[in-house]
Amino acid sequence: MFSKEIFYSRRMQLRSLMKNCSGIVVLPANNEAPMNYRSNTYRYRQDSSFRYFFSRMRDEIVGIIDLDKGQDIIFGNDFTIDDIIWMGNQPTIRELAENGKVSDIKPLNELESYVEEVIKAGKKVHFLPPYRDDTKIFLSKLTKIPLDEINQNASEDLIKAVVALRSVKSNDEIAMLERICNVGVMMFLKIMSKCRAGEDEQNLAGVAEGFALSKSVGVSFPIILSQDGQTLHNPNHNKKLSGGRLLLVDMGAEDESGYNSDYTRTLPVSGKFTKKQREIYEIVLKANTESIQMAKPGLKWWDVHFNACKIVAQGLINLGLMKGDAQKAVEVGAHALFMPHGLGHALGMDVHDMEGLGENFVGYDETIQRSKIFGHASLRFAKELKVGNVLTVEPGIYFIPQLIDIWEKDEKFAEFINYTKVREYIDFGGIRIEDDIVITHNGCRVLGNPLPKTVEEIEALLS
Repeated sequence: MFSKEIFYSRRMQLRSLMKNCSGIVVLPANNEAPMNYRSNTYRYRQDSSFRYFFSRMRDEIVGIIDLDKGQDIIFGNDFTIDDIIWMGNQPTIRELAENGKVSDIKPLNELESYVEEVIKAGKKVHFLPPYRDDTKIFLSKLTKIPLDEINQNASEDLIKAVVALRSVKSNDEIAMLERICNVGVMMFLKIMSKCRAGEDEQNLAGVAEGFALSKSVGVSFPIILSQDGQTLHNPNHNKKLSGGRLLLVDMGAEDESGYNSDYTRTLPVSGKFTKKQREIYEIVLKANTESIQMAKPGLKWWDVHFNACKIVAQGLINLGLMKGDAQKAVEVGAHALFMPHGLGHALGMDVHDMEGLGENFVGYDETIQRSKIFGHASLRFAKELKVGNVLTVEPGIYFIPQLIDIWEKDEKFAEFINYTKVREYIDFGGIRIEDDIVITHNGCRVLGNPLPKTVEEIEALLS
């Protein structure tokens, strides 16, 4: 875990980045979320930005960073004896605050009057865009901003400062990411040994999630494990594995520290790829490995994404599924029939790191704007790479029947797509290969222990 000085240093860095701003920063920690009644809750997840600046605490706490006075305050209430009867002895708010090097503690019921005085003094209340409705209601009540105007009144200065700090990972953060990536690798190794015809998708998902719980706080997002890999975020695990099909598995774990991993592998249920499967798989693998080789500081991630799309297009041209010039096909977005998403996203304390603050703030800036072309528009991160950036690299090729039907009917990009040949792959499914990388001074490094991904490695493991 981090030392308390780390959190103090982060708050001071935030002040430095917001030196032209006055007022206070309000960071709610998140409340418990009931499943079906108040006492039966989902696993508690601290807000990542609160945790980044104040350390791990608990629910119903609010952190304040006073930009003018250099003062940090934690507002919260200690548990009562009624709580302790059910939960056991708990640390006090002061003890929790000390972990983040905060000494000023106030009861939660004093927060509203405190903020009211700040507003009366003509100072700004800076907050991040809330992604939970209870936080939105809380901020509306606190600031007197109408509920439906809360998100548009989020502080752009605060968003940009938080993104600037959290985007570049320290060595300590990278070490935590490395650890949880190793758990992610082991999740795959656990299910690869069980991938065979007749096995239940649900059982495999359960094995992976159980392992994540045994080595961490659980999965970093609901596991994607399906033979219908053409559905990009397929949440269903309701089929038995069938020989000849492909099983797409996208999953990761969350560390006690709050950091996450995210991997994807695509497995042949029969233990060996068919000729058709292998040909498509090798294209995706080439896009994955060459993107990793290409990534380095100073290069725009957009260029890495575009090159990966070009590899996909050229590979499909070589197989007769596409035609014409790969560069031109990617420029207009013809490749997106097969890869309708971006190459990857930021990774950190959120599995899609900081996207709750706005994708354009995280992945774009004044030097590069989001494309409006289908496929390219889904790229979540495009800007220049910096040492310490952590990203996923996840090219894919999918045969989505509904999308193929629409494009073929409209004769969309007919000069680049051989729809007759594409029809031969209509029941193919999808292939995605994903690794997590950190940008280094001379390139990048794949995080975690090696996870098999070549055809030979996967077939050997499955056998």
